[in-house]
Amino acid sequence: MSPEESRTAALDAARALLVEVGPQAVTLKAVGARIGRTHANLLHHFGSAEGLQTALIADLAARIVGTIKAAVIRSREAEDPAEVVDLTFDAFGRNGAGALASWMILSGNENALDPILTAIHDLVEDLAQDHKHGAAPIREETLQLVLMALGDALLGAPMAKALGLPRETARQLARGMLLADRGK
Repeated sequence: MSPEESRTAALDAARALLVEVGPQAVTLKAVGARIGRTHANLLHHFGSAEGLQTALIADLAARIVGTIKAAVIRSREAEDPAEVVDLTFDAFGRNGAGALASWMILSGNENALDPILTAIHDLVEDLAQDHKHGAAPIREETLQLVLMALGDALLGAPMAKALGLPRETARQLARGMLLADRGK
């Protein structure tokens, strides 16, 4: 494998471990075992486990942002943010970004979140240029949506169960919030 192919394979393996087992499984040793590479080989590409995790966050952010941007544009035309809500909740829940972000914060590696925070910032700034109500509402909506998706990824299932609510309630509330913010 070329160095780029090796790096891509490592990130794919790290993403799979994240989803299958959780952020604690995203180690150089585990990723190396998945792709048949040595610990030293991965150190060459990422420098450390934190470097691998930072690269994984950057990779997740890059994959997610383009998809969400297209969904936001479609939702403006359809006047329904359901797809944006689902993609955001899935990114933080099913795709593991919420667990990884929490792991980074709890392990003291908050700087590893910079790629995803930068990607979200850049996306919001880009979308705000075309937003008829200016940047402030889209920033506030993004903050609400991301925090709801993160909270749902971490505590949504047990909270919904404890309250006797359907599992999808948080998504429905997020969609309702966005519709209300648009005066729908």
